[in-house]
Amino acid sequence: MRAFIFPGQGSQSVGMGRALAEASPHAREVFGEVDEALGQHLYRLMTEGPESDLTLTENAQPAIMANAIAVLRVLESEGGVRLAEKADYVAGHSLGEYSALCAAGALDLSTTARLLKQRGQAMQAAVPVGQGAMAALLGADRDKAQAIADAAAEGEVCTVANDNDPGQVVISGARTAIERAVAIAKDHGAKRAVLLPVSAPFHCPLMQPAADVMAAALADAPMQAPLVPVYANVTAAPAADPAVIRALLVEQVTGMVRWRESVSAMWAAGVTDYVELGGKVLAPMVKRTAPDATTTSVITMDDIEALLKAI
Repeated sequence: MRAFIFPGQGSQSVGMGRALAEASPHAREVFGEVDEALGQHLYRLMTEGPESDLTLTENAQPAIMANAIAVLRVLESEGGVRLAEKADYVAGHSLGEYSALCAAGALDLSTTARLLKQRGQAMQAAVPVGQGAMAALLGADRDKAQAIADAAAEGEVCTVANDNDPGQVVISGARTAIERAVAIAKDHGAKRAVLLPVSAPFHCPLMQPAADVMAAALADAPMQAPLVPVYANVTAAPAADPAVIRALLVEQVTGMVRWRESVSAMWAAGVTDYVELGGKVLAPMVKRTAPDATTTSVITMDDIEALLKAI
């Protein structure tokens, strides 16, 4: 069995999508459609920068999605791949869950782009810049990370945000609490703690204002049942009912990304082959969680041609 998986924030870089767009009219079509939906030159920002603007959450989120869907569109249009025939499940990390839903036909491309733009703006606006932070705890599992977060909280928000794999967990919350967590992490058994270059504390209770915005946005967004079930970040379980998916996407704004558990659950369900579209971030996490899994990262035309031969 196979899952198509979609990366989250942090996988953006200036120049993304350019080679694919130069090689394929179908990729160009995706970028054009996203630009039109957003009323901005996002593709120009993706290919030319500046990096500081591309890294802004409201730009990075739709850009990463557009890049992944462009890869998929080329696979479908030029390789004759039908997602429903080649994938048993889809999943994505944080914003990647929207890419997964778009890939599986639950959301159309323009709607997905607008939702992600809104999500990025709402997440940025939820907490004043400088008041929140996130840190990666390396060599720590979720229990260890939770103990570090609890010890550092001192009455402030400090919680596990992303359970990525058995040795990498991200915590999120008030900047002062996260800084305390980084300072004590080694004493609590983590190998290393690194503050992340993000502009807001994602996936923690401080994001509640953004969750409220997304509840309203998702209520109005047209959504179909996906062609294949989507493993949801907050439950690490498959979902296919649009009403359930909407509720889980709202919960996801403040909730933990249970990526490690999602991979374990997919593996237990018989998924042995994981194809990451538009990035090289998730495949290594999958391997650390399910060492016997086959992983492929597909970004370039060469990657696409290699995948077509393999499947």
